[in-house]
Amino acid sequence: MAKQAGEKLIANNKKAYHDYFIEDTYEAGIELAGTEVKSLRMGKCSVKESFIHIDKGEVFIYGMHISPYEKGNIFNKDPLRVRRLLLHKVEIRKLLAKSTQKGYTIVPLRVYFKNSLVKVEIGLARGKKLYDKRETIAKKDMAREAERDYKRSIQ
Repeated sequence: MAKQAGEKLIANNKKAYHDYFIEDTYEAGIELAGTEVKSLRMGKCSVKESFIHIDKGEVFIYGMHISPYEKGNIFNKDPLRVRRLLLHKVEIRKLLAKSTQKGYTIVPLRVYFKNSLVKVEIGLARGKKLYDKRETIAKKDMAREAERDYKRSIQ
C-alpha cells in the first residue's frame, strides 16, 4: 500500500483485509456533490461498514459515511446516502459475473485522491473462515517477532 505519485489516502478499510481474501482490485470513480469533496479534502470519510451492490448495470456504494462539510449550509447532503461508482461496462460485467458466485462479494478497500479526482479502490473478495483469520493473525505475530529479534541482533 505504498503511496504513489499524486495519490493522497483519505480512508482505508483494514477490516476488509481481515474478513476477506482479496482476489482482484478495480479503481472506480465516485459521483459526489461539491460539499462532499470539500469534506473529503479534510479527511472526513469512513468505509468500514460499507458495501457495494450492482443494480441494473450500475454500481452503487452503500453505507459510506462522508461527514457534512462544516461551512456548508443547505447544500450538504445526507452523510450515508447511496453513491454511484463509475466503472467501464466491461468491468461491471466481470464484477457481476464473479459476485453472483457463492462466497464472493465486492468491498471497498480504500478511498483516495488521484491528482484532483476522488477514487475508490474496490476488491472482489471471498470470505474467510474463522480458522483462516486465526492463521493470518499467527503469521503477522511471527513476522513481528522476527522483526523484533532482527532489530535486537543489530544493536
